[in-house]
Amino acid sequence: MIAPASPADADARRRRRSRPPSGRTSLWKSRGALAAYVFILPYVLFFLVFRIAPALFAGVLSLGDWSLGGEFEFTGLDNYARLAEDDLFWNALRVTAVYTAIAIPLTIAMALAMAQLCNRMLRGMSFYRSIFFLPVVTSPVLSGIVWVWIFSPDGALNWSLDLFGAPSTNWLQSSFWVLPALALVSAWSNFGYDMLILLAGMLAIPQEYYEASHLDGAGPWQRFRHVTLPLLKPALFFVLVLETIRSFQVFDTIYVMTAGGPVRSSYSLTYLIYDQGFGYFEFGYASAAGVVLLLITLVFSLVQRRLIGKE
Repeated sequence: MIAPASPADADARRRRRSRPPSGRTSLWKSRGALAAYVFILPYVLFFLVFRIAPALFAGVLSLGDWSLGGEFEFTGLDNYARLAEDDLFWNALRVTAVYTAIAIPLTIAMALAMAQLCNRMLRGMSFYRSIFFLPVVTSPVLSGIVWVWIFSPDGALNWSLDLFGAPSTNWLQSSFWVLPALALVSAWSNFGYDMLILLAGMLAIPQEYYEASHLDGAGPWQRFRHVTLPLLKPALFFVLVLETIRSFQVFDTIYVMTAGGPVRSSYSLTYLIYDQGFGYFEFGYASAAGVVLLLITLVFSLVQRRLIGKE
């Protein structure tokens, strides 16, 4: 008479039958890992060749003097010392800081408002999302040309102001108004991408929180302030870091619309790098300015993470 198997033995046999052979599992894992490496290899190569290598080359150039067709002459930290004494560099740094201080709040406010609007729509959300995202995929050069006409003395903005009796302004030729005008163009061009990120964060918030706050008597503004904003913090932090990097690196809008003018009122750090490198062929000096811009962007990103992004 054969003794019946214990429950533990029967459970062990069942696990052995359901487990695939070890060789087949390891083969599948190796094939999956190999396929993943094959798919990411082109991007890794692209990143190394067009991102890491130029950055390292710029770091080397910043320690010397080099012009097209000439020999590289090592000068140490002379380019950085020259930056510290150059009024043009400090003016470009001030312009970049003012532009960033205007562009970031404006862009995030527009993105947050449009995300909230799309989130409250019951119909047509996909259509409006596409409309709001359209400026992101529009060529910056084309956008700049259109906005130059809008801001011109006879353009659409002054025409609209005349209808309400407000005085017209030559926006792009005013040292006071040129940076707010450029920041408005940047906000119009970029808010659609930020809007999608914030909208995704809003859609991920459980509806139970809104229902509970509604039962407690919270109004729309209170629900937005005490429910939406706290739970949207990770998405807001990502958008803030992204817009900080964008604002410090703004170039195409300035190049097309003002070329750094008037009287270098929009002469940003990136325009300084372009002007010194490709205008005066001071590649070492321009590379030193680029390294400083990299360090400033890195420091601001780390500070933002320290103050806002801990959670």
